[in-house]
This record gives sequence, C-alpha cells and structure tokens, in this order.
Amino acid sequence: MKCLLCSEYSLVHICTSCQKTFLKPSLYKRTLSNGIEVLSFYKYQEIKDLLFTKHTDLGFYIYTLLAKNSFKKFAQEFSPDFQSASLAIDDTIDSGYSHTALLNKELNSSHIKPLYNKIRAKNQLSYSGKSKAFRLKNSRDFKIKEVKEKHIILVDDIVTTGTTLLEASNLLIKQKKEVLFCLTLADVSQR
Repeated sequence: MKCLLCSEYSLVHICTSCQKTFLKPSLYKRTLSNGIEVLSFYKYQEIKDLLFTKHTDLGFYIYTLLAKNSFKKFAQEFSPDFQSASLAIDDTIDSGYSHTALLNKELNSSHIKPLYNKIRAKNQLSYSGKSKAFRLKNSRDFKIKEVKEKHIILVDDIVTTGTTLLEASNLLIKQKKEVLFCLTLADVSQR
C-alpha cells in the first residue's frame, strides 16, 4: 500500500518517516471556564483530513496510530504519586468501533486505568460543525455511571468550543471527583 501522506510504498497506512515528520505531537493547552485544563496533541488544521476518517473503516487504523503516537507516549511519562482513571466521552460504537475508546485504551499505564462505558450523552444530536450557541442551547445531558476512582482524566478526540468537556467535567465535580485535566487529539482553536 502507499502512505496516505507521502504516497511512498509502506507496510502501514502512514509510513514511519511521515509519522516522525508530520505526526509528531506537541502539547497545546487551553483552560475551560471551570478552571480545568485541556491538553491537546495536535492543531486541528494539521490533522483535519485524518480526523475525518473516524466514521470509516480506515479511521480505526488512523485513530489507533494517532493514539499510539500521542496518548500512549503521554501515559508513559505521566507519573503522579496516585492512581487515576481515564474516561472517554461518549465511547459508543459507531462504524464498528469507538474512536474515543481507542484513544482511552492507549492511556493504560501504571498510573492510569482506562474505564469504558461510563459517560453517555442522553442527547444524541450531532455537534459537528455547529456553533457555540447551538452547543450551549442543546446540552449533551450526560449520564455518568459509578466511578470508584477519585482522580479523573477526561478523553475526547477534538475540542472545539469546550462545552462538551465543560459539561462532563462539571458533572464529575458534582460527584466529588477531581478532574485532573482533559486530553484530546486536536484543538480547533490552535492556529
């Protein structure tokens, strides 16, 4: 097959050279209105075409590769003196897999325990391409299943306005959880 980025022959969808050159993660930060930090590994514009594969068969491979290059490396370096749990936002199975569950899985380490099927939106509206006003008017209306761990890391693929992460983190805070930070693949606001 050919590498999706450089068109050279490769045994994987994106060759090792392009992974090192074009998919090397950085760390971008923003803060939600409740004070929780959102850490993102890529600028949205840099990987937009790759993110658009998420509802296709190819998306499984692309999201797995992006997760290994960013979330897995992050988890290997994250070493607080306590155990935490990571929760993927709305890790429902679409198109045969859950893209947020793939990201969450790569956080598995001695300090982070990924948990699945814990945060579900009762509102199934699509937020893709919608304005902040639309997002604020139509909350996700999350339901959170019991989580025993006190320290939480929230996981999502893209942060746009931050309303989804804000709503989920506020709900966890009401349940007396300490949301350490949110992790996303890409931040739309980073130019």
